[in-house]
Amino acid sequence: MRLLSKVISVLFHPMLMPVFGVFLIFNSGHHVAFMPLEAKRVVYLMVGLTTCILPLSLLPLLYQFGAIKSFQMETPRERLWPVLFTALFYYMGYLLLKRMGLSGMLATFMLSTLSTLLFALVITLFWKISLHTIGIAGVAGALAALGLRYGLDVSGWLALLVVAGGLTGSARLALGAHTPAQVYAGYALGFLLVFSSLLRFL
Repeated sequence: MRLLSKVISVLFHPMLMPVFGVFLIFNSGHHVAFMPLEAKRVVYLMVGLTTCILPLSLLPLLYQFGAIKSFQMETPRERLWPVLFTALFYYMGYLLLKRMGLSGMLATFMLSTLSTLLFALVITLFWKISLHTIGIAGVAGALAALGLRYGLDVSGWLALLVVAGGLTGSARLALGAHTPAQVYAGYALGFLLVFSSLLRFL
């Protein structure tokens, strides 16, 4: 059970959620789905680089300088610098998307995930909220807003996200990484902030 929980935690790691969100946007029936394949590849590359590869590449350096005691970052204080640098990289991704002329859905999604991450950063100073459930719920919030705003049928994807969210939360609890309150607070924060941001700015 513990091994399965670790696998689920890796599969639905918060750093992978922006790329997953972009994938769902491209497969939601939204007009960005008709972008040329080469343009989509560039978007995937930029989002993956700025939200996953660059933040992960900094972890060994932060460990070397003692900013984190382990890669699990078990205490709220240990999460401060990794989350801060991740937020900076998210902003870089947002600027790159705007520079490509993608100031609509994709850039707005990146900006909403950035604002959610900044909220999480503030909370992390005092409390170890679940970044895993923030991530998966944020993707669900983005898809729900997209479906509502443009009248798209995203019910199938949302059902899968609900199942994935349940598995992710259960895995974090099974590993003892969070309390139920921290998991549920992550769900609420991720979904509500991304959902409301996209509905307002799309």
